[in-house]
Amino acid sequence: MANDLNQCNFIGRLGNDPSVKYSQSGKCITSFSIAVGWKSKDKEGTEWINVVAFDKLGELVGEYTRKGSQVFVTGRFKTEKYEKDGQERYATKIIADTVQFLGGKQDGQGGGSGGSRGEVGQRNNGRTPQGQTHQAYNAPDDFSDDVPF
Repeated sequence: MANDLNQCNFIGRLGNDPSVKYSQSGKCITSFSIAVGWKSKDKEGTEWINVVAFDKLGELVGEYTRKGSQVFVTGRFKTEKYEKDGQERYATKIIADTVQFLGGKQDGQGGGSGGSRGEVGQRNNGRTPQGQTHQAYNAPDDFSDDVPF
């Protein structure tokens, strides 16, 4: 399994406002779905991607996105099996690692970054999307000094 990879990347728009819930232990669980369009030579369509974000990432998604918000989501693919009406069923979703808010503040949308982008990850540095800078992964502090351009 050392060569396996479970990573998904999507850009889409929220179909509804995110659903924010808290577990009994206080853990934030935010669910939302995004519409992702596709086009081939003779067909086009929309796929709906179910996404779940936890903890601080979930809180920020719930606070700064609304129906129609465009987001870039990276995460891992997960399928769960459950039973309903005596039949086995399966649900597929993406467990979000990062969510980047694309576009500007929409009419009626609270918060946001007024025309700029904000990225939030599980390992963010504690700033909100209004802070403009978010670290989605653990990059070395001196990384920018090594970039040749």
